[in-house]
Amino acid sequence: MILTKPSFKIEKIVGDLEFLEECARTCYKSHNPGDKDLTERFIKGIISSGHGSVIEHSMITVRFIVDRGVSHELVRHRLASFSQESTRYVNYKGGCEFIIPPWVSDKIVPGEYDWWDADMINKLAEEVIEEDYFWIDLIGEAESVYQSMIDGEWTPQQARSVLPNSTKTEIVMTSNFRHWREIFRQRTSKAAHPQMREVMIPLLAECKSKVPIIFDDIEVK
Repeated sequence: MILTKPSFKIEKIVGDLEFLEECARTCYKSHNPGDKDLTERFIKGIISSGHGSVIEHSMITVRFIVDRGVSHELVRHRLASFSQESTRYVNYKGGCEFIIPPWVSDKIVPGEYDWWDADMINKLAEEVIEEDYFWIDLIGEAESVYQSMIDGEWTPQQARSVLPNSTKTEIVMTSNFRHWREIFRQRTSKAAHPQMREVMIPLLAECKSKVPIIFDDIEVK
């Protein structure tokens, strides 16, 4: 059993301020002689005016490592495109991988855990509160049942039925700047799931750094 933390990586960004300005100025038949400050003011004005279709001439692709529960929420953003690790075809015979939720004890650290190692399990039971131990105990049981099914010649798509929401998944997500703005507003808010905020808040910060102006007005509350 492998426990890991969620993560993300920005794979690709297509579209910069100059290109978006060029697209937008088509509407007005105007021209910028090459003034960077004018470009930034122009794009800020476009965003504040609600002329959001202009910034759809863009793309950000992000690779997420999250649990299945978070991925189920991500794919609800239907204007995005997704490619996701498939539990139908991927065989986890070598060991299942699970995402550590942010509310469990820091004593449960990323790494490989042998659920048949009694000394390790007893030591862990002494170090964490009962609820955290129950969580990792159930994860270990789920992996044990999955492995038994695979050994019993069940196919991955059959054995996956016992895997919990904590199962790690890798999902690549692509959408345009306008849609990402909406995603960040929803998924960094206090109402968002804690595990979603765990990846979306730092992703927003990185997007602000890599794509100036576009996301600057979105604040985490």
